[in-house]
Amino acid sequence: MGFTSYIPAPDHLSAVMAAIAAFSAVVVVSWPYLFRDDLGRRMRKVENERELLRKRERARLAPEDKPKSLRSEPRKLFKTIVERFNLAKQAEDSGIADRLRMAGYRGSAPVTTFLAVRLIAPIVMFAIATLYFLFLLKPAVPVFAVFGLAAAIGALGYFAPAIYIRNRITKRQKAIRRTWPEALDLLLITVEAGMSIESAFRKVAEEIGTQSTEIAEEVALTTAELSYLQDRRQAYENLGKRTGVEGVRAVVTSLIQAEKYGTALGHALRVMAQENRDMRMSEAEKRAAALPPKLTVPMIVFFLPVLFAVIITPAAIQIAGIQ
Repeated sequence: MGFTSYIPAPDHLSAVMAAIAAFSAVVVVSWPYLFRDDLGRRMRKVENERELLRKRERARLAPEDKPKSLRSEPRKLFKTIVERFNLAKQAEDSGIADRLRMAGYRGSAPVTTFLAVRLIAPIVMFAIATLYFLFLLKPAVPVFAVFGLAAAIGALGYFAPAIYIRNRITKRQKAIRRTWPEALDLLLITVEAGMSIESAFRKVAEEIGTQSTEIAEEVALTTAELSYLQDRRQAYENLGKRTGVEGVRAVVTSLIQAEKYGTALGHALRVMAQENRDMRMSEAEKRAAALPPKLTVPMIVFFLPVLFAVIITPAAIQIAGIQ
């Protein structure tokens, strides 16, 4: 018997090949149902969740009748002044937009308004001061002295917008520092409950809004940026730049590291929440320790004269009665 005896007949060979082909087709069709791709399913779920977040943010930011832009348009007068005197380059060089964002003013309209007001305010204040001194007050001083005093008041108008923005930044940062530990506690609870970072930020923005509108606005804006921006790291960095608070920047660094290396956020958020709470307590203790020196002058000026009067007046009345 040779090797040819092991070769089946052509009819049998075609039947075997057809059976193998049919079995392979059945296996290929039924493979996704028999062995499910858990990783692919989870990735599709994440993509669907991100798409839902995008639609939800767009629906929340836009009214029902027509879409609305997040950036408000500046007034035509202010825009004309900025374009006429070419003040846009000055805003880019001095970082006015960054300070306005830290104060809570976003977009190009506040920048245009700030530049125009800083240019108009000295002229308006100079004109008002001059008219007041010359026609209403009518001082008995030379005219050049009146113009000099009006010019000094007009110079204050140039620095008034910057002083206002600085005060807004200080108050806003103080409000963020006061409530940031509670926001971190909420973020920790939502993250440990299994929610994604976008859903956790959105939940924190909803819950913390009654206690701190500043944190609610920043966290909600970060949620929108996480849905829109291609680079998630940029969204976290924008949160730190807009607030300018060291505690927020530390959390931003941890979030960026977690996105990069895949580390757990629970322990880091717990530690940072405790650190921010300790910082808030130390600041309160520092203010309490500085209170006695501040009260010294009011006590000497207001309390001691009254105390002396209460003690000495009866003796003075008795001495006057004896005499």
